[in-house]
Amino acid sequence: MILGHEPSGIVAEVGEDIKNFQVGDRVLIPPVFSCGYCDNCRLGKENICLNMMMLGNHLDGAYAEYTKVPAKDCQHLPEDLPIEESSIIADAISTPFHAVKNRARVRPGDSVVVFGCGGVGINVVQTAAAAGGSVIAVDIVEKKLEVAKQLGAQHTINAKDMEDKALLKQIRIITGGGADIAIEAIGNPKTIVLATNAVKPGGCHCQVGYTHHDVPINAARLMFREIEIKGSLGCRPVDYPKIIEMVRIGKIQLKPVVTHKFKLKEINDAFELLRKGESLRSIITF
Repeated sequence: MILGHEPSGIVAEVGEDIKNFQVGDRVLIPPVFSCGYCDNCRLGKENICLNMMMLGNHLDGAYAEYTKVPAKDCQHLPEDLPIEESSIIADAISTPFHAVKNRARVRPGDSVVVFGCGGVGINVVQTAAAAGGSVIAVDIVEKKLEVAKQLGAQHTINAKDMEDKALLKQIRIITGGGADIAIEAIGNPKTIVLATNAVKPGGCHCQVGYTHHDVPINAARLMFREIEIKGSLGCRPVDYPKIIEMVRIGKIQLKPVVTHKFKLKEINDAFELLRKGESLRSIITF
């Protein structure tokens, strides 16, 4: 299986029945293709299509010179956007956008604590800030927190040497009793529990990070404080034009979060950097 699920590119060839794309067009390719006919697709929830197919998972992906994809899922990429950095819109931007806008429903003035400022979390920070949220960014790497500050975080917390109680206390002091919304973008059972405990009574915990481990949640607090927990996966096709426009007008930035570029022949070096956790987002170029 060829990996690579977050591509942008230039159309090299089109099927004979394709009307909305032509050779030479610049395109963004979402990572998940929907069937269009299942119950969720017909409800406008194509991001959780019951028959979804994902590049680099179910289908050969984009770490290749050419990639074949359905035209119905592609998005036109404006000429004034950089084709290389725009690749991250496909997932690293769109996933946070969906989480912030459609699932957590961040409103102007909401206090939002974001756990994790990696390749996805850093864009949760800037998307929540763009939505008007007062963002607290939490991570254990100071360089990532510095970028979070540049992208709109009002507060940053380096939790590397902090005990859980001290971290939660600091969040409650900043927010006046707990955040309106917590978004976990790591997929670590410990930070998932922390996120649930960081919100105020009536608050919302939105889960973006993935883990296959079980997570112990305090059901009594969940009930007594009316805490909402929402999962968030990917992004709906209808939102891509809005995201692309936000990038085009500068409300969402790409270049500060693309920290490294590698040629395809250097892809093993890119994966090694990923394992070390030293990049926000690395991209493969040709």
